[in-house]
Amino acid sequence: MQIDPLAIKRETAPYLAGTYFNSAAAALMSRAVVDATVAHLHRETAVGSYVAQAEAAEHLADLYAAAGELLGCAASEIALTSGNTEGWREAVGALRFSPGDRILVGRSEWGGNYAALEHIARRTGAVVEVVPCNAFGEICVDQLANMLDSRVRLISVTWAPANGGLVNPVAAVGQLARAVGIPYFVDAAQVVGQLPVNVEHVGCDVLTAPGRKWLRGPRGTGLLYVRKTFLPHLVPWMVDTHTAPFNGQVYQLRDDTRRLEASEVSLAAQLGLRIAIRAALELGVQSIGECIAERARTIRASLGDIPGVTLHDLGRQHSGSVSFTVKGVPASKVKTLLASEGVQVASNGEAFTPLDMRARGLVDIVRASPHIYTTDADIACLIQAVRRVAV
Repeated sequence: MQIDPLAIKRETAPYLAGTYFNSAAAALMSRAVVDATVAHLHRETAVGSYVAQAEAAEHLADLYAAAGELLGCAASEIALTSGNTEGWREAVGALRFSPGDRILVGRSEWGGNYAALEHIARRTGAVVEVVPCNAFGEICVDQLANMLDSRVRLISVTWAPANGGLVNPVAAVGQLARAVGIPYFVDAAQVVGQLPVNVEHVGCDVLTAPGRKWLRGPRGTGLLYVRKTFLPHLVPWMVDTHTAPFNGQVYQLRDDTRRLEASEVSLAAQLGLRIAIRAALELGVQSIGECIAERARTIRASLGDIPGVTLHDLGRQHSGSVSFTVKGVPASKVKTLLASEGVQVASNGEAFTPLDMRARGLVDIVRASPHIYTTDADIACLIQAVRRVAV
């Protein structure tokens, strides 16, 4: 299916501040997503939260089914979270590490994940080691293979980083991890919703994603996948009556991924996420990805023609995140100057991807991330604004 950005924009809740290029942080929601979210809040007001929840039971069940369809897994392998961080934290926090255990990460690991793993290492005596990159800036599978031994307890890879368009070869890593039986976690925050995902093909034990980025869902929503056969290895530190229901005699840990869910959630936001996922499935994630990739290619080509602008995207395949710098102008100032002209982009510093930024000598970058609602006119506004900043 070929997607028409103008048609999608008409179905998108109005953005009133100009042109929007920050989809990698939080994409613009469709009118349908906003309507579903707000409608449930009104229903809670009208009949009470718990009656409204009971009324929405069928839609909530469909959300798990839709998420399973999106990721290529069973609905029972899905937990709903408040975002990527919560899902990843709950999963990694349910592992157990001992002194001398090794945790391997890619150079483009998300800063929040890296901070959590370093915290675990300091607390348990485990060590975090960085897998070198290949010539394209991707995690090097050959060097990863050489690093494996009986002390490796986790391989953690960020599929696509926050600081550019790199896409890591996660399926190749998955084949290696499965062959040797090492737990493999994938942070798919910058992938789910813009690239097709099949967790069986990826070969991961755990995969996380938020709803607010490429899926165009509400903030405060997310997905956590745990492979059924790996679930027994994840024992949460704490439980409650949701994650360990009372069976009449004892509180028994759930036998599905919902053992890692929070008991108190925003059902309104989750119902909005359902609409967003169903919309993505209807359009086809492959078609969505092709549209985003075409928009990003146009931006990269146009930015590359501007004197003083340097592109920083690594890899052989690119996501919809376009990273660049303007000579002599800090990224934060570029962001502010563009915002003054009604163009919203992001500026990412070292904290987002510390290992990669340090390795490449980057202090910060500007990130422009289009989506399927990004029109040619929007791109023209971005490029014209950057030209003025780069003068």
